[in-house]
Amino acid sequence: MFEFGGLTALLLIVALLASSIRILREYERGVVFQLGRFWKVKGPGLIIIIPAIQQMVRVDLRTVVFDVPSQDVISRDNVSVRVNAVVYFRVIDPAKSILQVEDYMNATSQLAQTTLRAVLGKHELDEMLAERETLNSDIQKALDAQTDAWGIKVSNVEIKHVDIDETMVRAIAKQAEAERERRAKIIHAEGELQASEKLLAAAEILAAKPQAMQLRYLQTLSNIAGDRTNTIIFPMPGELMNLMVRKSGE
Repeated sequence: MFEFGGLTALLLIVALLASSIRILREYERGVVFQLGRFWKVKGPGLIIIIPAIQQMVRVDLRTVVFDVPSQDVISRDNVSVRVNAVVYFRVIDPAKSILQVEDYMNATSQLAQTTLRAVLGKHELDEMLAERETLNSDIQKALDAQTDAWGIKVSNVEIKHVDIDETMVRAIAKQAEAERERRAKIIHAEGELQASEKLLAAAEILAAKPQAMQLRYLQTLSNIAGDRTNTIIFPMPGELMNLMVRKSGE
């Protein structure tokens, strides 16, 4: 009878020791409560917990990645789009993540959805499509500021897709085509302006120096003479004719 009681006591001691031992990995921390009150954060390594007096909640400190479900967003220029994103965050204060919020994972997810709609709603559609980096930074800063009280650090937010209605896609394509045509016309007009300026400058130089005009005239005749398939009647300036008559008389 004594041996049976001793064995039972030994088994009870072993069970108590086993239930009091916790092993936390390098990326884990234990938030320990003593008689219902927060005591301290322990870990990593071997942790001893007093059964029935102390309780421990494990907290993972690794970066968590989760998708923000597609959200209906109305842009500042009244265009309806569906946007989804991905959020990267991690726990930096295990005590706050347990004491300040019931479920920090769900709370961060819900907050990310509302923040995504709030931030993107302040921008026009063109900004959503062309300024992703700026919008990502704005969402990350807004989300990080709100989760700081929960001991959460939001390190990055990436907008994945901006889905637009098909009719709006066609309207954007027409707008882009009109913009390309506008730029082409501007480039053509600028080219015409530069050409006219060069022609005016050349005319002023030729008008100031008659000799240059005569040389240009002779060069033109030389270029035309190279084509022998046509007969060309070209008027000859009087100054050049007089010069040629004087030369022949000599």
